[in-house]
Amino acid sequence: MLVAERYEKIVEWVDAQGSMRVTELSERCGVTEETIRRDLDKLEQAGRLRRSHGGAVSVKYKDEGQSEIPYPERAVTHAEEKRRIADEAVRMVNHGDRIALDASTTAWYMAAGLPNIPLTVLTNSIKVAAELSSKEHIRVIATGGQLASKSLSFVGPLAERSLDAYHVDKVFLSCKGVHLTKGISESNELQALVKQKMISIADEVILLADSSKFGVQAFTRVAELNSVAKVITDLGLDEEQVSALNEQSITCVRV
Repeated sequence: MLVAERYEKIVEWVDAQGSMRVTELSERCGVTEETIRRDLDKLEQAGRLRRSHGGAVSVKYKDEGQSEIPYPERAVTHAEEKRRIADEAVRMVNHGDRIALDASTTAWYMAAGLPNIPLTVLTNSIKVAAELSSKEHIRVIATGGQLASKSLSFVGPLAERSLDAYHVDKVFLSCKGVHLTKGISESNELQALVKQKMISIADEVILLADSSKFGVQAFTRVAELNSVAKVITDLGLDEEQVSALNEQSITCVRV
């Protein structure tokens, strides 16, 4: 494959998938990862893609929206499973808890179901904050930061730094992929960094993930699976994967 042809293929693949890793491009092109990195540098200089940690992102996506599906579309995808998962998560919240909720649609469903009792909720989600605004006994703290329009959330350095000021009993978060060996992953780096920070300030991590997300490895790694204490999922998750989670001392609840 000629260099010019390789450039065209790289751009074509990245545009088609939204983002790709250096390792995958190296395998497809049959060249070294170092060669791919040089190719990506040149293609970024030409404005044909954008470099990202470990790979490249299509210029069709905004900085805050790497492969992110718009919120209204996410809200209706596997909606029934997400509602059941959210209802179960609400049952794990105790009077006086300090919790963190991410910007996932499942966290939004959870916010809607939270009883109006004394709680502190820390979130980077505009939707979650708005949902809780009418519940006067719940103290809501929003991170601030760069607005990610597709997910209606705050991301970036300011959002991450603001989380450093707090400690929570539990964090409830979702993700794009759950892999038994590769861990939790996201399609968007900025969202992944916020989730990493939320995990670091929590005593207990509870993952809200419908069964369609299992076996998936998205673009950006969030955390090892062993950072999770509990997984709430739907009945579609098979016994083999439940057993694998239990072997890692992760409690799996199917609803």
